Amino acid sequence: MRLGLRVNLAQFLFLVAVSALVGGTVGQERAILPVLARRTFGVRAFSTTVAFVAAFGLAKAVTNLAAGRLCDRIGRKPVMVAGWVVGVPVPLLLMWAPSWSWVVAANLVLGVHDGLTSSALVIMKIDLVGRARRGLAMGITEGSGYLGVAAAAFAAGLIAARSGLRPDPFFVGLGCTVVGLVLATLFIRETHPHARHEAAAEIGSWSELPDGVSGAALFRLVSFREPALSSCVQAGFFNNLNDAVAWGLFPVVFARGGLTLGAIAALAALYPAVWGLGQFATGPMSDRVGRKWLIVLGMWLQAAALVTVVVGNGFGTWAVAVVALGAGTAFVYPTLLAAVGDAAHPRWRASAVGIYRLWRDMGLVAGALLGGYLADAVGLGPAIVVVAGLTAASGALAALRMYETRRPDVPEGS
Repeated sequence: MRLGLRVNLAQFLFLVAVSALVGGTVGQERAILPVLARRTFGVRAFSTTVAFVAAFGLAKAVTNLAAGRLCDRIGRKPVMVAGWVVGVPVPLLLMWAPSWSWVVAANLVLGVHDGLTSSALVIMKIDLVGRARRGLAMGITEGSGYLGVAAAAFAAGLIAARSGLRPDPFFVGLGCTVVGLVLATLFIRETHPHARHEAAAEIGSWSELPDGVSGAALFRLVSFREPALSSCVQAGFFNNLNDAVAWGLFPVVFARGGLTLGAIAALAALYPAVWGLGQFATGPMSDRVGRKWLIVLGMWLQAAALVTVVVGNGFGTWAVAVVALGAGTAFVYPTLLAAVGDAAHPRWRASAVGIYRLWRDMGLVAGALLGGYLADAVGLGPAIVVVAGLTAASGALAALRMYETRRPDVPEGS
């Protein structure tokens, strides 16, 4: 039993492929559903339009928490396979939903699917690579996932422009689900023994946290008490809060600005593409320069990008804004996971990751509700500016409270 990327490369690459397919199941929606709500189902209120994002985020957040505990108790692979089974009906529901409430319900199921599969994938990669390459592993994990989001968003948008909003674009998601289930069942091996090996080797946390913590105490520790873990929790929450606004409201902003469905699809794909590609650089960067300041700077860059969407106009300006938003998110996303992995003891790391991901994806719920309510009450522009302010404040809080979690003296394989 050995830890490290090189010695576990083949299994790691299978996990990367499955991560991209998970991204594809979500990406099939990003360019289409806000437009589908208005054109097919006649939904006009922004708060109703973004309900699908809130449903997805709520289901995923709760599932993340359960998945983390299940991964510690029964293993990682059964949780991931269960997630793929749950995901099979989602594209079929989106194809044939008779009303908008069915689309929202499909996103509840999609959230359960994503919570089970992505939680298991993150934990399995952390298990395999050890401490020294944790940032690299998380960069590749999240990068491949969001490249899958980008590819599926662009493909579904192009299909929609040529063949209509339903049913053809959702065959993209159906294909991802079938292939993902096959790979997870036949090619992925259990990684829980790697975590036990790391724990037995007495590789603890940077902050020397205890290796045996009750469920309730662990929730309080990760959520509020431990400075690094709780800083990651709040930054992840506000990162996904602004992503919910980008997902649910940006297509409406762009459509009001006169862009075609093809142009909206390009912008909807560009944001996660930069987010995905950037993580291949920012993940390993965090292994070299540390986690804290990449998180802080990433949150501030996201805030600036959100303001640019409001003050700008036209495809070129909006393309710059979504590139900046994707870059800021790339700084933050893998680095937060790596920092949680640094600070949590191997014996309860999966549970800590589940708690972090619970709070992070509750940001989708909060962003959908807050963004939709403010857009209805005061308009799209002011709603996005408020979210930008919250994102900037989150970065400032991390700067003040978080300590550096990276240990520079641990070789690969440790």
